[in-house]
Amino acid sequence: MTHHTITIAAGDGIGPEIMTAVRGILEAAKCPLIYEEVEVGEKAYLAGHSSGITPQAWDIVRKNPVLLKGPITTPQGSGYKSLNVTLRKTLGLFANVRPCRTYAPFVATQHAGMDVVVVRENEEDLYAGIEHRQTVDVFQCLKIITIPGTEKIIRYAFDYARNNGRKKITCLVKDNIMKLTDGLFADTFRRLGEEYPELEKNVQIIDIGTARVAVNPKQYDVIVTLNLYGDIISDVTAELTGSVGLAGSANVGERISMFEAIHGSAPDLAGKDMANPTALLQSAVMMLVHLGLSAHAETIQNALLCTLEDGLHTGDIFREGVSTQRVGTRAFGAAIIERLGRAPQTLPIVKFSSATAKTQPYVRPSVKRELCGVDLFICEENSDPELLASKLNAASAGTLKLKLMTNRGVKVWPDGFPETFCTDHWRCRFVHTEMTPSAQPPVYPILDGAVIPRLMKQLHDAGIDVVKTENLYLFDGQRGFSLGQGE
Repeated sequence: MTHHTITIAAGDGIGPEIMTAVRGILEAAKCPLIYEEVEVGEKAYLAGHSSGITPQAWDIVRKNPVLLKGPITTPQGSGYKSLNVTLRKTLGLFANVRPCRTYAPFVATQHAGMDVVVVRENEEDLYAGIEHRQTVDVFQCLKIITIPGTEKIIRYAFDYARNNGRKKITCLVKDNIMKLTDGLFADTFRRLGEEYPELEKNVQIIDIGTARVAVNPKQYDVIVTLNLYGDIISDVTAELTGSVGLAGSANVGERISMFEAIHGSAPDLAGKDMANPTALLQSAVMMLVHLGLSAHAETIQNALLCTLEDGLHTGDIFREGVSTQRVGTRAFGAAIIERLGRAPQTLPIVKFSSATAKTQPYVRPSVKRELCGVDLFICEENSDPELLASKLNAASAGTLKLKLMTNRGVKVWPDGFPETFCTDHWRCRFVHTEMTPSAQPPVYPILDGAVIPRLMKQLHDAGIDVVKTENLYLFDGQRGFSLGQGE
């Protein structure tokens, strides 16, 4: 049998204890694995590595196909970057997969029979971390959504559902408000969904979708969503199962993938033989399936279910009258080993598919891009829109025409309301002088790009502080920007 060399990182806090328990189970199940250990986390941070990983560890992580990682402690204070975010983005781990199922009646839950998988986009969205303070009043975080990133995660989610015998997939977005970014995600879901006719598909707004997940998770099967929404809803689903200490997690990339528990390092429990290793073990099971070792994964997962059925529970899930024995980390691992080869009697026997999702190369479409305007963001403490508009019109004369002004996304000129609260940050939309303001739908004449630097110089010479610019483009004649309120 071919052996697979994998990277393991025990992590901090309870990490070494639960990793020892998991390794013992993997070895007892005769999984054909060779381990290369690396040290990441708190010690690496305190040794001066701001991302929590040394160059030597990077070399090993990048060499092997998978990383099995325990929880990490990030020291308090500025200057320390999230190791998880660093690993996900640097290694191209585009898909976070979080299976969340309940184990009633053996683990307490309000939702017996829940079995939901959350597939979360893992690299983009607001988690791109591009933030700026632009004025005294205003801070900004950019939401970055790309066509290739969106296609990759949605196709992965559809393939996951198909390969694992799932029946339904739900896309959660906020495309009624963010019509371009979340709209792209929803439109891509609908388009790619046509290739999977056997699956039931629907799109829901994230707010009501999250509420429905919390109240009735059994109506969901596979959920695919953007990074921030997925971060939140995957914790909701994990908590609904009875404990985040039960949920494993996969971070899948095209060449390297990372498998980790979702809970923290719990330093207050470290060294006390109290931690539940189930989440890391569930992650290791996902890793085995990813490596094509589905039979070994099934053996371990079914032994875990037998242990839960027999009432041998760690303190976080122990219940009087249901549990038969409160056990520590080591004893829980030993109980699973004793049950290798057994099948659960009440909980469903687990069978894993050996099929894997395949990414497809992105082919950039041929699209005509034409400049038709610019949004200039102005810092101005005077909160009178009419006075600012007069100043801008005078400064821009002969170059471009001021079409509208908004403050925090609300139109304040022309025809604004005096009740609208304004900060010192104004979005000012300039278009071609020949554009007809009242045309419906708006028709944007094309601009020469040289006009924008000229406009900015005119504003600068007039003492107007431009803090940010966003060019407005047409793509094959279609707007690549949202209309302002009332535009």
